[in-house]
Amino acid sequence: MALIAALVLPLSLPACDLLKEKKPAPPQLVLEKTRFGALSGWADDAHGEALGAFLKSCARIDPQPPERPVGDGGFAGTIGDWKALCAAARAVPVGQPHAVRGFFESRFTPWLATDNGNPEGLFTGYYEAEIRAARTRSARFAVPVYRRPPDLVTVNLGEFRPSWKGEQIAGRLADGKLLPYADRRAITKGALEGRKLELVWTDDPAALFFLHVQGSGRALMDDGSTLRLGYDGTNGHVYKSVGKVLIDRGAASRDEMSMQTIRAWIAANPQESEALLAENPSYVFFRLLDGEGPIGAQGAPLTPGRSLAVDRRFLPLGLPIWLDTSDPLEKGKPLRRLMIAQDTGGAIRGPVRGDVFFGHGPQAEAAAGVMKQPGRYILLLPAGVTPPRS
Repeated sequence: MALIAALVLPLSLPACDLLKEKKPAPPQLVLEKTRFGALSGWADDAHGEALGAFLKSCARIDPQPPERPVGDGGFAGTIGDWKALCAAARAVPVGQPHAVRGFFESRFTPWLATDNGNPEGLFTGYYEAEIRAARTRSARFAVPVYRRPPDLVTVNLGEFRPSWKGEQIAGRLADGKLLPYADRRAITKGALEGRKLELVWTDDPAALFFLHVQGSGRALMDDGSTLRLGYDGTNGHVYKSVGKVLIDRGAASRDEMSMQTIRAWIAANPQESEALLAENPSYVFFRLLDGEGPIGAQGAPLTPGRSLAVDRRFLPLGLPIWLDTSDPLEKGKPLRRLMIAQDTGGAIRGPVRGDVFFGHGPQAEAAAGVMKQPGRYILLLPAGVTPPRS
């Protein structure tokens, strides 16, 4: 009878329960210990370039209290651990490649990053965009580049609930409530006019849009000078890919989609370009930068080819990361190098997800525009630290 009951019982369950699909596990960073000898290309890298980028992060690490945990649950140790690493890094003779490589191998342990055991993720690229601009409005330069409005309020949700770590919203206060800020369409139509928020004026709304997507850039001024524009917040609306919009419309396939594809579509459809760009409600505000730049989310200047944007919900900034993917411009050529997590991005979501900063200029734009490579990365944690999710 027990056997018969076991066979019959499932048939008595509601059909919806039997047909219900198993939900995928939520994204979670799970680490697997490895060794430097297992990292393809490790011995051939120019580790000194990564060391320079790491020292820029150290300038942001040093002022923090030593007891502060690094990473979710302190899986990457404490600030005190990283202060010791920074002190050791400053003593490394940069001109001696073996000494630099030895620093990383002796002071860190490599851990393969996975999403619930899956090590493969997506890696894209970004660059320091350029726009043509002027300080005053004219018939040619009629599109404003806005500074951050004083009534824009940004809220770090992680300060309210641990489960919201890495999440933030933005809006404006009215009658004791935080309300949504104007979206891209409204701002483009003039929602911020008359408030004296214009940093400069540009002549190309599409170029300004790509400046928003990249988050920082250069303004090539009509008087021959160059201004650096740094990210200074968003209007709080969720980023939406206009590339995906074009894919959904059948204008291009997923494999064909790139920044260059979007540019070409805009050039071929000028009457429809404003409506397409407005599909992304997120709007970025800028500030003028002095000195070295651009500046990443950690507050450190970014290093071309060595700075990586990551999802801060899973990885702490300042972390050295061995990237193992492929070159976006030369098919079949590996792209393997030591990077430093120094930035974030609205589209960078997941435990194994990265955005490579390529710098500025035509080559950087070409690489960043087409990069959407599968790959993996290995986190370098302080030697002696064993993360709990490993």
